[in-house]
Amino acid sequence: MKGAQRYKLNKEIKTVEVTLKPVNNKRLASLCGQFNEHIIQLEKYLNVDIKHRGHQFNVAGVESHVKQAVTAIKGLYQTTETDQLTPEKVHLLMQETQMDVEESAPLDDSVVIHTRKKIIKPRGKNQQAYVKSIAHNDVVFGIGPGGTGKTYLAVASAVEALESEKVSRIILARPAVEAGERLGFLPGDLSEKINPYLRPLYDALYEMLGVERVEKLIERKVIEVAPLAFMRGRTLSEAFIILDEAQNTTAEQIKMFLTRIGYGSTVVVTGDITQIDLPRQTESGLKLVMKILGDIKGISFTQFNSKDVVRHPIVQKIVLAYEKHTES
Repeated sequence: MKGAQRYKLNKEIKTVEVTLKPVNNKRLASLCGQFNEHIIQLEKYLNVDIKHRGHQFNVAGVESHVKQAVTAIKGLYQTTETDQLTPEKVHLLMQETQMDVEESAPLDDSVVIHTRKKIIKPRGKNQQAYVKSIAHNDVVFGIGPGGTGKTYLAVASAVEALESEKVSRIILARPAVEAGERLGFLPGDLSEKINPYLRPLYDALYEMLGVERVEKLIERKVIEVAPLAFMRGRTLSEAFIILDEAQNTTAEQIKMFLTRIGYGSTVVVTGDITQIDLPRQTESGLKLVMKILGDIKGISFTQFNSKDVVRHPIVQKIVLAYEKHTES
């Protein structure tokens, strides 16, 4: 039994009729998806019953869910004017719609990141706050579960800063904690030793700049990708510096990293304090700086949660389940 049928004995049930304009069968097909898969997504996600005949839709369910579904249908149809919908895009737009309704405030459409290959729009209040804080602070911490866009948006902001000549280089660092930062025993040259730990950063760069341009910039040392241990003893000026997976830094390592900052630099530190891979008796440097640096002007903290996850819908549910388990 699906959608509104579950509510037939519930007095709160409400039915709303929506007619989509302009009439365009190609856009309607994109909205509905193959075998109505996008409509089925909406029904499951918002617990409503949706029926349609052509461009006329009837949405039934609890009033608050119906309101979100109507907003989502209109938003999805508007998106079809310029974009072909996929299940992933439908999921992302539904997340935005739900956040708007819950927080009673629309998102700021002016917050976008421009890169050579694409324009990136932060999704949800936390992502937008994160991108804004990167533009207005010297040091920004993005803390939360995987899939919330922390690293991706940081790399996008770095690429935008480089292409607009706000910085002269990008430096991407990650603690190679899985190898204990003792990389010598691994086979291959330095690049081959560290690449597995830095692959997510490379992937984001390739998507925004293209493989050939990234390789050229790395050759010219405009983009530098290195383990955190290689930052020791340096002063990094006029650079956009990202430290990823910072939950796996020790207190000494993250202090060393933060004191490398030179004039004209922006630093973004990302991490998930629920995924610490350090030895049991070692305190995470990221957890420590959250206590020490919280009140310093020019340093910003953005906390992400399960609602910000932009991967497969099941990932959001998994993260939420772990959050509840940790709290209990």
